[in-house]
Amino acid sequence: MNKKLTHFNAAGEAHMVGVGEKPETARVAIASGRVVMQAETAAAVSAGRIGKGDVLGIARIAGIQAAKRASDLIPLCHPLRLTGVEVELRVEGNAVEITATVEAFDRTGVEMEALTAVSAAALTVYDMCKAIDRGMEIAAVRLDEKRGGKSGTWKRDSGRQPAKKR
Repeated sequence: MNKKLTHFNAAGEAHMVGVGEKPETARVAIASGRVVMQAETAAAVSAGRIGKGDVLGIARIAGIQAAKRASDLIPLCHPLRLTGVEVELRVEGNAVEITATVEAFDRTGVEMEALTAVSAAALTVYDMCKAIDRGMEIAAVRLDEKRGGKSGTWKRDSGRQPAKKR
């Protein structure tokens, strides 16, 4: 692995990468994750029987808000002009599956925004359901795909890193 870590300067100190000279391009990132819970908890979420309200709807809004605030939470993350955020939640078996798609036309990618959206949505599901199931697990938060920028497209299902453009 010969990749240079760009968030460190020559002295090894953390710094925010300069992106001012990079061209603005269309960027897309898709991330996913899940909250694993007892089957009874999943059934209650699906049926809308959680006392705090609409778990999936509130978690969707939390994910959207989090994508917009990623640079406030992650120290070296650039603030971006997002052009779209979609957060999908669905109950499957004993889990809530979460997918976030984030888009921007900017100088750097939106991977952190998509991952932050999934994480906040998952935490919201946990918060809303913890009174009946403290043993829930937030699992497999991951980047599934990114498109745009110098490194091009990368998809998890291929298992390969994006090819460098020359």
